[in-house]
Amino acid sequence: MKLENRRLSNEEFMTIREEVLNTWETGAAIKDLQANIEYAKSVPREKNFALKLQEAKNNKQVLTQPRAGVALISEHLNLLKYLSEEGEADLLPTTVDSYTRQNRYENCTIGIKESVRLNRSMLNGFPVVNHGVSGCRKIQESLDKPVQARHGTPDARLLSEIIHASGWTSNEGGGISYNIPYSKDVPLERTIKDWQYCDRLAAIYEEHGVPINREPFGPLTGTLVPPSMSNSVAIIEALLAAEQGVKHITVGYGQCGNQIQDIAAIKALEQQTDEYLLRYGYRDTVVTTVFHQWMGGFPKDESKAYAAISNASVTAAMAKVTKVIVKTPHEAFGIPTKQANANGLKCTKMVLNLLADQKSYMSKKLSEQIQIIKEETKCILEAVFEVGDGDLARGVVEAFKRGILDIPFAPSIHTANKLLPARDHYGAVRYLDCGNIPFTDELKAYNRRMLEKRAKIQNRPVDFQMTVDDIFAVSEGKLVGKPEITL
Repeated sequence: MKLENRRLSNEEFMTIREEVLNTWETGAAIKDLQANIEYAKSVPREKNFALKLQEAKNNKQVLTQPRAGVALISEHLNLLKYLSEEGEADLLPTTVDSYTRQNRYENCTIGIKESVRLNRSMLNGFPVVNHGVSGCRKIQESLDKPVQARHGTPDARLLSEIIHASGWTSNEGGGISYNIPYSKDVPLERTIKDWQYCDRLAAIYEEHGVPINREPFGPLTGTLVPPSMSNSVAIIEALLAAEQGVKHITVGYGQCGNQIQDIAAIKALEQQTDEYLLRYGYRDTVVTTVFHQWMGGFPKDESKAYAAISNASVTAAMAKVTKVIVKTPHEAFGIPTKQANANGLKCTKMVLNLLADQKSYMSKKLSEQIQIIKEETKCILEAVFEVGDGDLARGVVEAFKRGILDIPFAPSIHTANKLLPARDHYGAVRYLDCGNIPFTDELKAYNRRMLEKRAKIQNRPVDFQMTVDDIFAVSEGKLVGKPEITL
C-alpha cells in the first residue's frame, strides 16, 4: 500500500489488524474488536479523557497532568492513586517503558521478572503490551480519573489496540513526533502508515460511541525548537489524524521560556489548527491544547526547580491552555519520587488557581508575535503541501528530505539538521540558520535582526556559540546564555 493521506478502508484496516495482533501473545485476547468497543462504552463518561478535555475547554479551565510509570501493576496503581489524591492531578498518565517503545517485548518480560525479584521497578515505565488487556483494564477500573498512554513509540499499533480495548481514551504520539525526536533510522513512510492505523483505530471507537482523544507530541526534541516548526508538525499530525476520522485532537507546545512568545505560540497553534482543519473539510473536530513545562535542563537546586515550574505554570494560566504537563523539582536527577512528582503538581495547581480569573491582554508585542509565528508556520505548511503535490502524507516525507521540515538536535538521520536556533535578547527562540526552510526574505531578516540585537548588547558575533550557551542557560539559572568573559 503506497503512502497517501487517505482514510484506510475497513478491509485494509482489518487486514493490517490481523498482522498487528499476532505481533505478541497478548494480542490474542483482543481479537474481537466489537467486544473491545462494548467494554470501552461501559467506562463511565467522567473517566473519558476526550470528554474531560472538551468540558475543560468549554469552562476555560486548565487541567494538570503528570508523567508517571513503573513496571508492576500494583506499584503503578499505587503511584497513580498517590498522584491523583496527594498531587490533585486532574488527568492521569501511563508513561510507557523504553523497551515497549521499541517493540522489544522480550526485554520487558525480563524487566518485569527482575522488578518482582528486586522489589523495585527495573523498567522506566509501564509495559502496556506485556501486561495486556487484563492488566490495563485493572489500571482503568481502579482509578477514578481518565488515563492516557504517553510513550514515544514509532510503531504503536499493538499498544494502541490494547489501551483502547482497556478503556483508556487518550493516546499520545504521531508518525513524525514519535519518530524524528526518538529514533535514529526509522523511515517516515513507515511511521506515518503505522500512525494512520492508530488514528483509524481511535476513529472506529469514536464512530461506535466512544470518544477518543489523540495528542501529537508537541515539544519534539524539547531543545530550542522554534514555535513555528513545532506548530507546523502539530498541525500536520492533526490533519493526518482528522483524515482517519479522529474527532478529538489535542495539539501541544513545549515551553521555550519567553512568556510573550509562548503565549503567542499557543494562540497561533490553536487558531491555525482550526483554520487548516476547516480548510480541508474537517468541520466537526474538537481542538484542545496542551502546554509542556520546561523540557530542557533543570536546576539541581530544589527551590530553583520550583521557580522553573511556577514560571511555566504562570504561562500556562495566562495562555489559557486546556491542560499542562507538569514537571517535578527532581528533574535534574532522573526519575522522581512519587512525593516529588506530587509536589510539582501541587505547585502548578496553586499557581493555576491564583491566576484562574486573570487573563493576558492582546498587547502590540503579543499580536506581533502571533503574526510572526503564523506567517512562518504558513510558509512551512504551504511548502509541505506543494512538494507532496497536494498529498500531505507524501509531502511530509519529501519535506523532510528537502529540509523544509527540520527538527533541531533530533537523533534521526531523516531530518536535515540544517536548522539552527538561538535566543534573541529577550529569550525568544529565533532561527539562527533557516537551513532550507522556505521563509520569505522579510521573515529571514526579522529573525536575523532580533539575533543581531542580542549580539550587540552582549558584544559577541551571531554564531553557533549562542546556541550552545542557550542550551545550558536554564540549568545555570538564566534564560539567555551569556558569553564567557576572558581576562
